[in-house]
Amino acid sequence: MQTTELDRTDRKILAYLQRQARASNVELSQVAHLSAPQCYRRHRRLEELGVIAGYEARLDPARLGFSVTAFIHVTMERGHIRDLPKFKSSLASLPEILECYAVTGDFDYMLKVIAHDLQSLSRFLMDTLMRLPGVTGVRSSVCLDEIKCTHALPLAE
Repeated sequence: MQTTELDRTDRKILAYLQRQARASNVELSQVAHLSAPQCYRRHRRLEELGVIAGYEARLDPARLGFSVTAFIHVTMERGHIRDLPKFKSSLASLPEILECYAVTGDFDYMLKVIAHDLQSLSRFLMDTLMRLPGVTGVRSSVCLDEIKCTHALPLAE
């Protein structure tokens, strides 16, 4: 994938949007030291280039009754490549899975999963995840305390 060349002003806009995604073009123009129309054009260009992939609201899981976050390592059977499309499709359809990565090392995949409580996490593991095609084992680590959680990239301004 090709990287996009950005100047200092683009980086200022992006850095501010990572902190304040709902910022108006007037706010952005003050941060970037541009007129609002110039800032608007740059903002739209960054969206069109795909540098800005989207916007979302960050919700507080605890306030919505999700008290358990777990990291799940999934091991697949040898030759699971034949079941890979079905496996990926299944993972994508499960709302408990917040993130999924194919990884190197002792496991094949690492998942970030959220659940209301330990019992619902256990049900998810035993009744859903372990029954997916090609899965031979799972190993979970329950999060005790969230120290840092961000999607903000370290942009040099």
